[in-house]
Amino acid sequence: MMKDFDLMLDKYANLVVKVGVNVQPGQVLMIHSPLETVDLTRLIVAKAYEAGAKYVMVEWEDEVTTRIRYEKAPEDSFDYYPQWQADMLEKFAEENGAILHIKVPDPELFRGVDSNKVSAAVKAAAIARKKYQNYTRNSTISWSLIKAPTRAWANKVFADLPEEERINAMWEAVFQMNRVGSEDPVAAWREHIAHLKESQDRMNAKRYKSLHYRAPGTDLRVELPEGHLWRGGGGENAKGVYFVANMPTEEIYSMPLRTGVNGTVTSTLPLNLNGRLVEGITFTFKDGKVVDYDAESGREHLTSLLATDEGASYLGEVALVPHDSPISRLNRVFYNTGIDENASCHFALGSAYPVNIEGGTKLTSEELLTRGANVSLTHVDFMIGSAELDIDGELADGTVEPVFRKGNWVL
Repeated sequence: MMKDFDLMLDKYANLVVKVGVNVQPGQVLMIHSPLETVDLTRLIVAKAYEAGAKYVMVEWEDEVTTRIRYEKAPEDSFDYYPQWQADMLEKFAEENGAILHIKVPDPELFRGVDSNKVSAAVKAAAIARKKYQNYTRNSTISWSLIKAPTRAWANKVFADLPEEERINAMWEAVFQMNRVGSEDPVAAWREHIAHLKESQDRMNAKRYKSLHYRAPGTDLRVELPEGHLWRGGGGENAKGVYFVANMPTEEIYSMPLRTGVNGTVTSTLPLNLNGRLVEGITFTFKDGKVVDYDAESGREHLTSLLATDEGASYLGEVALVPHDSPISRLNRVFYNTGIDENASCHFALGSAYPVNIEGGTKLTSEELLTRGANVSLTHVDFMIGSAELDIDGELADGTVEPVFRKGNWVL
């Protein structure tokens, strides 16, 4: 194990509580945690109580038992999600609870499992939890996704290392991408968020009408709706408490005009789609909708994703990340969207975030659609950035100017 590991783990737990979910006195915190991350989880629980949490609930997750369900359960299991579970989440959100996910799905978890079973279960959960998801997508409550090593994940990412070194290497990567090695990680994050806000403010000042992406296999024009907003770093919940929804984060993001996406885009990193790997993705869009698609592997998983609902075939997010970001410089594929999307410009199929349009958090789904935002049960990011990506921005008067060149900011 690395030198000073216990100190680093303590600093990471403190960072997650103080910056990620930003636990407030008297608040209830729910943690979704893999069994393998018990030491980190226990530290987070302790830090949360020290920050004044009234109650901390841990929901333990075990991918082995998850896999058993797909191998042994009857067919009608996969269209079922317990309504009482969704009701509990809604009640939790109504009482201003904060929620933390240690999100590290095994990239090979569902190898050999019928893709339709996984997609049915994901859709059933999304339908049952639709009201709860509004609390997170609208940033009504504080929520955060963080990462911690598990054996299956480390074996995939660091397969080139001796097996006994892989977990340690993964911890080093997680600490590095989250700035835990700095003397004061909380202060380092505040500085980082300020830098992201500078990029956000520059893009918001431009009010671009559209963005044009060009790279090998990519020639895509993405219109932006009137009143769109770029966000980055974190944001405030309904009570004005600042939180960071994804740690690490290197992106600024907005929403495309639902019907304003045209052309072809090719992915540059593998996608871990709910424990199923999809590689070499190509999408062709016409008037916003996917009209053709392919993949070097895992195409059937895309078919299931696009069949989720009408909105699954439209983009809901456009995100800008420089190719020279700290995560990209690690020069490794992490098979975890929460990390890989912060090494690469990306898009997301499915629901837009209402916070990305003026007054969006107060709009109904129908009103969001009228404003040009996409609405869907799903939200799946895929990575398209590289050192060969150029992006131009078109201003309201038709002027075109460079935003990215060779994968990095020039604006």
